Amino acid sequence: MAGLIFGWKSMRAPGGSGRFRALLYLLLSAGLTEPASQALAVEFVTVGPRASGMGGAGVAVTTDALATYWNPAGLAMTQTVDIRAQGTGLAIDRRGFGEAIRDLEDFNPNNPNVIENVALARDIANRLNHPGATLSINGAAGFYVKGHIGAHAIGINVSDVATGGGFISTPLQVTTTGSSVSVAGAMALRGLEARQLSFSYAYAFSDKTLAIGITAKVIQGASYFGRVELEGGQGVNISNHFGKPTISTTYGIDLGAIYKPTSWLRFGVVAKDINTPTFDDAHGGEIRLEPQIRGGMAINPWSTLTLTADLDFTSNNTLIAGVKSQILSLGAEQTFLTEFLSLRIGTFKNVKDAAAPFIPTAGLGLRFFFLRADVGGGYDFREEGALVSGSISATF
Repeated sequence: MAGLIFGWKSMRAPGGSGRFRALLYLLLSAGLTEPASQALAVEFVTVGPRASGMGGAGVAVTTDALATYWNPAGLAMTQTVDIRAQGTGLAIDRRGFGEAIRDLEDFNPNNPNVIENVALARDIANRLNHPGATLSINGAAGFYVKGHIGAHAIGINVSDVATGGGFISTPLQVTTTGSSVSVAGAMALRGLEARQLSFSYAYAFSDKTLAIGITAKVIQGASYFGRVELEGGQGVNISNHFGKPTISTTYGIDLGAIYKPTSWLRFGVVAKDINTPTFDDAHGGEIRLEPQIRGGMAINPWSTLTLTADLDFTSNNTLIAGVKSQILSLGAEQTFLTEFLSLRIGTFKNVKDAAAPFIPTAGLGLRFFFLRADVGGGYDFREEGALVSGSISATF
């Protein structure tokens, strides 16, 4: 969005790690931009370092203030006051998109070996035109509060959930003029910020065997659209040229439930945006936040160990052409010394993408009396996707 700077040349740190520092800078700048024709729904975004450390699973285990996002029913499972701020970001570079962009920048159209240069240009074009070669970024940041009035749990959050990315909109073509070889095309960029003010209510029945919750959200949608011309030998930069976002306001409703048949087993389900909130698209038309349904399960073999799993029941569209999202998340958490230390591991996979690997995650939390600090994240060593998250909180 405004002030956004995306410099592929700045992504050239050894081993490719610099690429993701730039991507994560984008994420934490809160937003993303990209072009496309028809508006689609957005994917389920991982929020908070506990879920990030446990592979993105949060539907059945989140009972703090972040339950206002994950599953409002979780608010009623504990009678605590919880105040926290968090930020989370995820960047995924599919099919070597970033590396191909770097090679395009380094391409010399006037290499005297024309035959070799044509072969190199075609290789770059084929990699960028390859189906599934895209860049995706999403993230969330906000302030979250949980409280209770007797058995009635309440929650509020002020947050921004952003999603978007880039893909090839005009396939790259190779042309020769005398001894000069040209490779050129265009990349589309789309993005959406959902700036939310959410109010949640939850109630637990039968000694917390069953809890139900609802979240009502006022959402300001900021839609972005852009197009970047790609040409061999030139840098790819996006620098504050998208203009003002297209702003529209609507409301959303989430419903959730948690069932705890025994002390060591929980099931959760959440249906988000069941009323299909709709925003104006910066490229014309509409962006619809179609309903998302996710289920979760948590097992406590003993009191300090939690094993958990989440699965999207819906196959979610994204703002990236040809990319769908349906995430399977697996995680574990072991606490020590009455939660003074919490260690987490996990993994997640987009089951709608057969080529996507399981991405490993890890995290930890430190608690000192009522204060807590948590970090979590993961890294995809094949596609070079990166997930980072952190929060500070106070629980009473």
